[in-house]
Amino acid sequence: MTAEPARAAVPVPAPGTPVPEESPAPAAPPEPQPTEPQPTYPEPAAPQAAAPPTTAPQTFAPQAVDPNRAAGAEGAPQPAVASAVVSPTVRVPRMGGRLWQVVVGGAAVLVLLAICGLGTAAVLMERDPASESQSPPPAQPGAARTEEPARTDLDSRDTDPLPLTAREVFPSQQLIVADGQPAYQVLKTHSSASCAVAATDDLADLLVRLGCNQVVRGTVRAPDGEHLATAGLFNLTDQATAERVRERIREILQERRGRFLALEAGDETEALTTASARVAWQVRGHYIAYCLVVRTDGQSVGANDPEAKQVLHDLIERHLDKGVLERRAEGDLLQPNPEGTRRTDPDTD
Repeated sequence: MTAEPARAAVPVPAPGTPVPEESPAPAAPPEPQPTEPQPTYPEPAAPQAAAPPTTAPQTFAPQAVDPNRAAGAEGAPQPAVASAVVSPTVRVPRMGGRLWQVVVGGAAVLVLLAICGLGTAAVLMERDPASESQSPPPAQPGAARTEEPARTDLDSRDTDPLPLTAREVFPSQQLIVADGQPAYQVLKTHSSASCAVAATDDLADLLVRLGCNQVVRGTVRAPDGEHLATAGLFNLTDQATAERVRERIREILQERRGRFLALEAGDETEALTTASARVAWQVRGHYIAYCLVVRTDGQSVGANDPEAKQVLHDLIERHLDKGVLERRAEGDLLQPNPEGTRRTDPDTD
């Protein structure tokens, strides 16, 4: 491709010289070119469809200068001549300013977070120890509690309406009354709405007449293997009625006008219905707990038999009173009796 011929510079007249009419200027003779090869430029491309305005680098060809005119024009004002080599114009994108704003804003946020964190730490470190000392201390094991859990009032069937069950009184076949002590073997259990099935004659009539509506009993074998016992609970209307029954039981037993019936549990338990027995009973709330114990060999139980006394104590005091009835008293949401439930010492005969 051939290079475009350089255009001649337009002469500028000296001051005071009349300006001739505008006429086409003759082309200046070509000046000797420097030995350095001239850059060649491609022909301008044909106009294309309008594109988005961009700032593209621009280049200019060196203009030819008349040496004869250069000397005479030193005192005259020179027209502005573009530099022969123009650096491309670099346009800083606008995102630079926004990026700077983002950086400055992020730094400000970090500083603010650091200040807030220091302030929070200072508040925590400067917390008033007096406010912490005012919090209630944890309850000590032996300290008295101001709010007792709700207990069931066992003094009346109205405040303790749920009936007893055999599973509640004898929950398993192994009855452990104290930790580390051998278990009693539960042979048979029974529950009835007729209290007369657990007594005879005047004693049965007394229980029915004074409102007994339930009896739950079970037969067990003592850990020593030499004693059998039937123990249970009679459910009366209230504690006053239970106390009346308790006072009459001794009289009826001594006069042989009635007795408690044992619960036979098959082979090797016939002594419960044929041998003489030691009997004890006790009142707690509207319940009467009772127990009768015999020897497995059918021999009479002596008044001072230590094993028989231990069986009576284990089954009435530990199991029925402090076990079954105490759990029942603690498991209800009714208001407790302010005076507490009164208990009497077991009677024996």
